[in-house]
Amino acid sequence: MRIIIDAMGGDNAPNAVVSGAVRAARELNTEVVLVGRGADILKALEQQGITNLPKGVEVANAEDVVDMHDDPATVVRKRRDSSMVVGLRMLSEGKGDAFISAGSTGAVLTAATLIVKRIPGIRRAAMAPILPTATGRCVLIDCGANAECTPEFLLQFACMGSFYAKATLGIEHPRVGLLNIGAEDSKGTELQRQTYGLLQRLSEAGAIQFIGNVEARDVPLGGADVVVADGFSGNILLKTMEGTAKLVTGEMKKVFLQNSLTKLAALFCKKGLGELKQKMDYREVGGTPFLGVTKPVIKAHGSSDELAVFHAVRQAVETVQSDLVGAIEANMEYLTVPKELDHAE
Repeated sequence: MRIIIDAMGGDNAPNAVVSGAVRAARELNTEVVLVGRGADILKALEQQGITNLPKGVEVANAEDVVDMHDDPATVVRKRRDSSMVVGLRMLSEGKGDAFISAGSTGAVLTAATLIVKRIPGIRRAAMAPILPTATGRCVLIDCGANAECTPEFLLQFACMGSFYAKATLGIEHPRVGLLNIGAEDSKGTELQRQTYGLLQRLSEAGAIQFIGNVEARDVPLGGADVVVADGFSGNILLKTMEGTAKLVTGEMKKVFLQNSLTKLAALFCKKGLGELKQKMDYREVGGTPFLGVTKPVIKAHGSSDELAVFHAVRQAVETVQSDLVGAIEANMEYLTVPKELDHAE
């Protein structure tokens, strides 16, 4: 397998990206292609004491870089020689199996849509991060790629999220819930109410297992395996969970450092605390795939370090192996909504 990586994307590029990619090539038995300024990539390798390219690591030169302030809509046209655009073009041309970038989310989404293309019939690509819950993990789709949605978008998100949860989390029949302000089918805006009916029909057809509405408080408790949302609401949920996790872990640290007795108690709880910290660490997930494009594109966190990049490569490998694109293409009959039912279009 060959994973293409934007070596210049993210706050810690290229050093963290290069070190994470090298580790992935060594430990995951995969090939990685670092796309970016060749001189900067080689310098990053030298800082790790590597004078020759390690086995499984290649460099593809691209002198330009997409800035976080660049307009996503113009990146493909104005930054044709950037590491992001060159890497996505390589993916489109079959020179790799997946692409990873920690650069601008909007730029990656726009460039992937224009260069790699969406799966025919898919209206919008969606971001689908995996979140920790009290009972395991769940998929949130969408979390920011599409702030404004129609019922058809959410129906397609539900299907793609269900396929992804089955392939990645190993859940045979994922429970799909619609993020809403209450459990009753009459709750929410017109978007949620119309989507509720569509997802019920989809569930009756056997395409997904729809369990109804889920409130935000139920998500971290394991209320659903797939949480469907418009990008605006989903992003708020995601950021709230991230902030709450930081608050809880920070407060626990304060409690255990209060005095000698609490420090002693921390020693007895060290294993459990370590497992909790690992479960809440976004770096252990790696990144967020854009579901709906014709080939795997992974968006890593902007502040990704070596560990996060390593797991982003692992996630890319797993996404390729799951043949998620094939699953979506094979079930397009369920992902098309009759125009008379898609009132918000």
